[in-house]
Amino acid sequence: MNQESLACERVEVDVRNVGGIDESRVEFRPGVTILAGRNATNRTSFLRALMAGLGSDRASLKSDAEEGRVELSIGDETYTRTFRRRNGVVTTDGDPYLEDSTLADLFAFLLETNEARRAVARGDDLREPIMRPVDTDEIKADIERLRARKSSIRDELDELDELERERTRLERERTRLDSELEEFREDREAKTAEVDAYDRDIAETRSEKADLEETLDELNDVRSDLESVRFEIETQRESIENLREERDGLREEVEGTEGSPGEELGRIEGRLGSLRERKSEVEALVNDLQRIVRFNEEMLDGTDSEIAEALRDDGDDPTDALLADDEIVCWTCGSEVETDRIGETIDRLRKLRVETTDQRRELQSEIDELTEQQRDLESDRRSREEKRRRLERSEAEIEDREATVEELRERRERLADRVAELEDEVESLDVVDEYEEMLDEHRELNQLQFRIDQLEDERASVETEIDEIDDRLAERSQLKARLEELEAELAERRTEIERIETEAVEHFNEHMGRVLDILEYDNLDRIWIERTTAEVREGRRTVEQSSFELHVVRSTDADVAYEDSIDHLSESEREVTGLVFALAGYLVHEVHEVVPFMLLDSLEAIDADRIARLVDYIADYADSLVVALLPEDAAALDDELPRISEI
Repeated sequence: MNQESLACERVEVDVRNVGGIDESRVEFRPGVTILAGRNATNRTSFLRALMAGLGSDRASLKSDAEEGRVELSIGDETYTRTFRRRNGVVTTDGDPYLEDSTLADLFAFLLETNEARRAVARGDDLREPIMRPVDTDEIKADIERLRARKSSIRDELDELDELERERTRLERERTRLDSELEEFREDREAKTAEVDAYDRDIAETRSEKADLEETLDELNDVRSDLESVRFEIETQRESIENLREERDGLREEVEGTEGSPGEELGRIEGRLGSLRERKSEVEALVNDLQRIVRFNEEMLDGTDSEIAEALRDDGDDPTDALLADDEIVCWTCGSEVETDRIGETIDRLRKLRVETTDQRRELQSEIDELTEQQRDLESDRRSREEKRRRLERSEAEIEDREATVEELRERRERLADRVAELEDEVESLDVVDEYEEMLDEHRELNQLQFRIDQLEDERASVETEIDEIDDRLAERSQLKARLEELEAELAERRTEIERIETEAVEHFNEHMGRVLDILEYDNLDRIWIERTTAEVREGRRTVEQSSFELHVVRSTDADVAYEDSIDHLSESEREVTGLVFALAGYLVHEVHEVVPFMLLDSLEAIDADRIARLVDYIADYADSLVVALLPEDAAALDDELPRISEI
């Protein structure tokens, strides 16, 4: 849905058999909506149902129901989510608002179990939830693609530079040919005048010497053909010599290459297959651990009403045990165990998740190295194959040209024999002495014309090459523009991770400072995040890795500032910090463009007046803010804000 039109739409949520709700229908408009009520009045269940309609998987089917449904209507658009229990397993279906709810789960659905809030509460590395939605593998792949395209364009530009140098040489050749042509044309004009003079002198006897003229014409034609053949033979010989040099060079390169990349490529491909399979297994384990840790955290907090309900039996109500300070009912065996023991187990699972994530990173690093080696070997193989093909083409062309030379030699012999025959025939005529000087003039004129024709052909060829080069050089401006675009895009992709981290820190520090001013915590001067970097080993490579460090600055009664530990934050301060951290993620990932709702719950640790100011602050950044509050906390907010008290 277009976010700009949301403010004019009515939102309707129909819920059946979700969480603790049997059946409910709730309507509200975008803006701030308050769910006011005591505990156990299905406010959290409604928020989870709304999350389900928006696409989240963090809602559950009512424990005594076989089917459940959420229908979310925003204006004329309707989105659905269904739940079905079959053989003890609950499956979900439908057409929710979001296809992927990762961003919303992290930064918009801010219930008590929200991971961004809990990361602050637990003192975790805050970089991980901020960067989780960022597909770093895709960024790396884009960088490789952009680098390859940039390299290709640089090669094209280098080729154009070479062509420009060739064009300069061709221009010099064209100038030389023009100069030679001008000289030969002047000589031809002078020789033509001399021949015309001879022709006028013997015009009166022309009819009597027709046989001589006919023989001379043929002799001139044959001599011209003979010169052409000789020139062609010389041209072919030069081409053959050049081809032989090229062939010998290629042969040395091909024969001098040791080994074959095929065997090494096969080994690398096999290793890559094994690594990718292992990475898939590790990723599956990371995802499983993530779900297990999240589930256990929720159960430790007593937030899953369906499983809590299932733990009840006819003899005893384990509710007191679930809510006890030091004991809890184990959700795997039903026995009472110490809360600290389960907490220790969850800590071990978190540590295993971190170790498994590091293992996945090392596997990806090795995959990247092998992939780069594979590309180099494939490039080497393609280069070898191309050289072999060029060698074969050179040898074939040499054979063709040698055959052509042989044919030209035979033709040259035939023409030479014919010239000799015609010269004998001319000498046998009685008028040969009278025409001997004229024949020499005609012969020289023919030779001049033949050379002019050759030069004109050469010039036309040079002109064609220059035109072709000009066509290619016309692409240079476009290639340079595209290269600049690629460099900008590459720089942006290379710094994208750093940009996101930096913006997240800046957003947090800016909004945390404002919120602390608004909420007026007496001895809390500042809470801020510092982005630090360190070099770590990833497989065989050393890479730069960043982390977020949360700092707390307090002041004494004498106004002396000192840095405190996050462990010393009050529950209220910790909750506010978690919410502001989630807001920073909401802003840096522009979640408002993905989902129009932000949901707030479990704010009881914050006093009512501060809740009112905090809600007013956050409302500026979300199209629709739905807040679950106790009645006394809701009373501190503006009376004009809509309230929903029955669900």
